[in-house]
Amino acid sequence: MTREENRQQVICSCIQQQEHIANIAKQEMDSAQQQSNDYGANVDRYDAYRTKMMRSRDMYARQYSNALAGIRALQDLLKLPPFDTVEHGACVVTDRQKFFLSIGAGKFTVNYKSSSAEPRPAEVWFAISAQTPIYMAVKGHKVGDTFIINGQSQTIKEVF
Repeated sequence: MTREENRQQVICSCIQQQEHIANIAKQEMDSAQQQSNDYGANVDRYDAYRTKMMRSRDMYARQYSNALAGIRALQDLLKLPPFDTVEHGACVVTDRQKFFLSIGAGKFTVNYKSSSAEPRPAEVWFAISAQTPIYMAVKGHKVGDTFIINGQSQTIKEVF
């Protein structure tokens, strides 16, 4: 599998996770709105239940909006070629972990699809944003470089 194919699969897996998060937030937002509507006519300006439902709806609306913004950012990264140095949009494999330097989406699993006869096992990756200490420690490095984060040394094995 080429570096470009690896990178595409990592990004697509992260997009799938964000789409899942967006779908859940949308369902919860719609559910809170429906519960508020089903509650009946607004008889009291200070109706605690309706206020709770509207706050819940607004919270899920923010989560939904953030997930959609993350998806758009990830789709923009799909257009970029593989990287040789660590920067925003790069996939980094160290001797300890695998990072995708993009948005703060956390842990996700990449289920590789391969045309070869030998299937590749799923891998755990971490999508991290540019505001994290790990990003700051690894930025600008290349394959073979070592960096220290939280007192632990990590060596970069691959960048794509």
